[in-house]
Amino acid sequence: MENYDYHHLPHMKIQKKSKKTLWTTLVLTLFFTIVEIIGGLISHSLALLSDSAHMASDVIALCFSMIALYLASRPPNKHYTFGYLRFEIIASFLNGLTLIIISIGIFIEGIKRFIHPEKIDFQWMMIIASIGLIVNIILTIILYRSTKEEHNLNVKSALWHFFGDLLNSVGVIVSAIIIYFTGLYFFDPLISMIIGFVIFTGGAKIVHESYLILMDAVPKELDLEKIRSDIRHLEGIEDVHEMHLWNIATDQYSLTAHVFIKKNDEPLTIIKTINQMLKSKYGIIHSTIQTENPAINDHADYIHQAQMQ
Repeated sequence: MENYDYHHLPHMKIQKKSKKTLWTTLVLTLFFTIVEIIGGLISHSLALLSDSAHMASDVIALCFSMIALYLASRPPNKHYTFGYLRFEIIASFLNGLTLIIISIGIFIEGIKRFIHPEKIDFQWMMIIASIGLIVNIILTIILYRSTKEEHNLNVKSALWHFFGDLLNSVGVIVSAIIIYFTGLYFFDPLISMIIGFVIFTGGAKIVHESYLILMDAVPKELDLEKIRSDIRHLEGIEDVHEMHLWNIATDQYSLTAHVFIKKNDEPLTIIKTINQMLKSKYGIIHSTIQTENPAINDHADYIHQAQMQ
């Protein structure tokens, strides 16, 4: 065989359009991050520097996404039988932690600026923020078009990431205008802390979702007890136990279960019926069903427990 093993569900992804989109986005983001850091240092604008930190986190996130895309294209082997799709989740978890750390740094610096305000160079702040707005609009359009051609969570999450950046650019411009007309420099750290809050919220959400997948938790969009009930009500099945349902990657579910079957029913037919129901109703393609008979399999403790309920 050319591959290590035959799998009913391909544990790999090959998405050329997504790779091209992420490369384009990475180059543009890296370029503007450098521009925004320089502009923030020249203008002494914390709002610009905080936004540049967010853009820097975007560069890191895109690098992880690129690595995840290339690893996802590698087939399973005897050491990684599920392939390398789980790296997408590891990358998301690290990206989320990076966002949280950056946001905490922005809060700390914002408090310092409230205590010791610094004069802002309005002209530089406005120029850099305007360029940032244009860049983020372009990146948002590129990523949006890509999501319409290929389904990829990395690209979709990047789309929302840059939509948030777009809003941040608008916030910096608004801050610059307010400072120019009022001379109230505290709006610069205020806007930066609002941006920091947005970054923290997004990072915490990414960490939480990644954590659930890494812990093999039941996907939030699926109801384990509803699936158990649907299996139990299929013809020939007396009971279902030892159920496990988890994500390998964000769009690939795996399920295992033991089912008690009636004495005269054909196990292979029952397994086929369960698999068809899981696929058609829940989109679960990767399932492993083990049939059992109380007269043969020793489940005395389980049967006693079920009778007590």
